[in-house]
Amino acid sequence: MCGLVNAKMNTQDIIEELTQVCIQMRLHLDDLTEQKEKQTLILKHIKRFENSGTEALDFPKGLEWFNVSEGLSLAHNLKGKIVLLDFFTYCCINCMHVLAELEEVEKKVSMEDGLVVIGIHSAKFTNERNSKNILSAVQRYNIMHPVVNDVTLRMWDDMGITCWPTLVMLGPRGQPLAVFVGEDHKDEILLYTKVALAHFRSLNQISNHSLPLKPAHHLLPSSKDGLLFPGKLTVLQSEQGTKLVISDSGNNRIVIVNEHGKMENVIGGCSQGFKDGNFKNAKFNSPQGVCVLNNIIYVADNNNHAIRKIDLTEKTVSTVAGTGSQGNDRSGGKHSTDQALSSPWDVAIYHHEYKDIVVPVLLIAIAGTHQIWALFLEDTVWWKEKKYTAGTCAAIVGSGREENRNNNYPHAAGLAQPSGIAVVQERKAAFFADSESSAIRQLHLDSGQVSAVCGGHMNPLNLHAFGDVDGKGHSAKLQHPLGITWNHSDKLLYVADTYNHKIKSVNITGQCKTLFGHGKPDRTFTFNEPSDLAVSPDGNILYVADTNNHVLKIIDLKNKKISTMEITSSHSLYKNTNNVFAFDVTLNTRGGELNVSFNIIFTNGLKLDENAPQKWQVSLPANTWTAKSLTDRLSTPVSVKLPEGETCEQLSIVLNIIACGADVCMPLQLPILLNVQRKADAPTVVTEEKELVIS
Repeated sequence: MCGLVNAKMNTQDIIEELTQVCIQMRLHLDDLTEQKEKQTLILKHIKRFENSGTEALDFPKGLEWFNVSEGLSLAHNLKGKIVLLDFFTYCCINCMHVLAELEEVEKKVSMEDGLVVIGIHSAKFTNERNSKNILSAVQRYNIMHPVVNDVTLRMWDDMGITCWPTLVMLGPRGQPLAVFVGEDHKDEILLYTKVALAHFRSLNQISNHSLPLKPAHHLLPSSKDGLLFPGKLTVLQSEQGTKLVISDSGNNRIVIVNEHGKMENVIGGCSQGFKDGNFKNAKFNSPQGVCVLNNIIYVADNNNHAIRKIDLTEKTVSTVAGTGSQGNDRSGGKHSTDQALSSPWDVAIYHHEYKDIVVPVLLIAIAGTHQIWALFLEDTVWWKEKKYTAGTCAAIVGSGREENRNNNYPHAAGLAQPSGIAVVQERKAAFFADSESSAIRQLHLDSGQVSAVCGGHMNPLNLHAFGDVDGKGHSAKLQHPLGITWNHSDKLLYVADTYNHKIKSVNITGQCKTLFGHGKPDRTFTFNEPSDLAVSPDGNILYVADTNNHVLKIIDLKNKKISTMEITSSHSLYKNTNNVFAFDVTLNTRGGELNVSFNIIFTNGLKLDENAPQKWQVSLPANTWTAKSLTDRLSTPVSVKLPEGETCEQLSIVLNIIACGADVCMPLQLPILLNVQRKADAPTVVTEEKELVIS
């Protein structure tokens, strides 16, 4: 432990000291077994730093905020709160893991209890500075707490932050109390929060006031009949022709469509979950990579940290690797669901040959530990005569350190968040998109050697060598590529250069060339953060998951024409309604309370899925209105308190529900406008139930 805190240290100095002190604190906490002893140690720490004389600089004026109706201030609306600042960048897999940890923290300690989590988005990549892209990420990752775009990294610099993710805990006057670097601090954060709240509440310094929250939704597609942030896709060849398997990541499902976009199978529901079963009952959580072996689809179920198996014959979903919770194992070797994984992002099948015996091996791009793993589907003799029994899941490439280090020895190589993988069987190679090094790299599947193809930098520790430059080898520059595929017809790799909003080709000598895209993330341009691609069997068509535009694009490689695939359901009754339900309610001019519940009546054979999280979300028209919650279950009434007033205002509510028919479930989004009128003789408390008829 360090000595006494010097009075009036600047913010950077105290953050640096706190970082080191908290590392030592972590070691001391690990040595203690009794919870009371841990709390006593943390209380001593907090008392030591609460009067350091240093307060964090307030948020600079003019920054763009998300999930709030106005900018926040440490000196005003955050005064009296324990504030947890999460310095993150939305590409970073470790930052994504922290978001899951923070969601659990926020479920246990609310804003009214005194804890406010604020995301400080401090971009690594140029593309991530754009507020529209940040808003898409806020929606994609279901971030509900306030987020601010630290576009010039001023807050990052003012606090002396050096890496993503870093979390800084502030006291009720903005005084720095603790620093947590990296992921896996959930229990520690909860312990610090509990002790800090109890201590400062005993000093009457904690406030239970609410904040002007306003969840961001306006960039999401108005209808969820189609796709929501599609992540990955692959081609499925069948007797009925070419089909596409799409990981509809934002809707937590796998969709199979024919080449014209007509849905043939919907696997999983729109609600998050981790459940095996039939196509209707199975649940995924932000699935990503998909690949096909005969009549089986393998899925990298990213947020469930698992590999799922879809049997198209039996119409079932099962788990073949992963426990459902994030692991930190960097070696592996266990079987099936005994082996924990960390954010699998893509999958591909390699047919491994040993002494005239050919067996399929599932290659897995594990973004969370910066490695490539293998699930051995049959008994396999692998590199250096190592034997694996069927069902074994093990790391085969990568040390686990985040680097762009090539090496002849697979476990000495360093990868940086591999996010896309494509097998080229005839070359006994797999090419992968190493997103955080902005490079395309090659895994030689006959030996395990890892070599450079294009992008990135010769220095293995330089993960900032990104850009948008055509060229060969290291002279070519990419920006956080996520998807890659091989075209057997023209012998080219096609790359989704995600943050450059482009599709590029790469030949086997490492020559990289822009083919499609204007480099701007706007709907009027061609692509918006494309994340994956697949080639038709004849090599003439390139299918692109245009993630932030929520569509699939079709590229005719012969005539260079680009079109959008219209995804349609074979069940017309599952079309979402675009109607807005409008109702009038009247409340007293002196103000009061409005409680509204909803009764949905279907006349088309649908019914609510009892197992799905039917929810409403409310947007308040003014900061002077308050709600018990801005989102809750459909069974819970919307409860809003209104101040004095005479003008009519509109309260906007959206119901996000899952409705089911005989053989499929689909999402519906029901927009509602309550015209709130004021009269002097109206009641101060209004409780009503509104009927919504869906035909």
